[in-house]
Amino acid sequence: MNTLIEVQDLSKTFTLHQQNGVVLNVLRGLNFSVRGGECLVLHGHSGAGKSTLLRTLYGNYLPAGGSIRVMHQRQWLELVGAKPRDVLEVRQQTLGYVSQFLRVIPRVSTLDVVMEPALARGWNREAAKARAELLLARLNIPQRLWQLAPGTFSGGEQQRVNIARGFMVPWPVMLLDEPTASLDDSNRAVVLELINEAKHAGAALIGIFHDRLAREAVADRVLDMTPQELPDTHLTAKELQQC
Repeated sequence: MNTLIEVQDLSKTFTLHQQNGVVLNVLRGLNFSVRGGECLVLHGHSGAGKSTLLRTLYGNYLPAGGSIRVMHQRQWLELVGAKPRDVLEVRQQTLGYVSQFLRVIPRVSTLDVVMEPALARGWNREAAKARAELLLARLNIPQRLWQLAPGTFSGGEQQRVNIARGFMVPWPVMLLDEPTASLDDSNRAVVLELINEAKHAGAALIGIFHDRLAREAVADRVLDMTPQELPDTHLTAKELQQC
């Protein structure tokens, strides 16, 4: 399949103003691309910059330099320096992001939280509701909770609602920040099924998985972000098993 996201010479720094302006070089000269139907797993110890990379790709962080190009509406769009309205359109149509935390408006029902990405794309409410109910059932969220606001749910329940929302619509490119963290075996298996279904549908995925079994289940390639390694070092999924 074709390449859907391409990163060239990407860097990101943080300036610690309360520590005499010390500059941290978190990302240095990253180069990689991901094709449709492929999952690139980010590998490296805590603090290596994995979550920072995902947030930079999504536009939450401004890069210090480099290029992030995404295939949007059948043409390449440069996200570094893009107009805010173009970034918002990419987030609505092309670039999905499943973070570790559920951020919702108080008193909005779980069903409405999960349906929102589909309604924003113009789905009719009946179709969106059916898809949301299917995902919530697969992720073992009891039906009695669907009309309640998820802000009062347990951490595990909120995480599964967040995953349901993330997989509500098909995304050409998906960013996954530890989607299986803290899940039991049954729900982890469901999330891995959703990821592989997205791959088979042609999505390009970039993810962080601290769970070795989850990494091995979805990884096609691995980007090693360990600082002492070359920043664009790639390992195969088989080689990752030896890490």
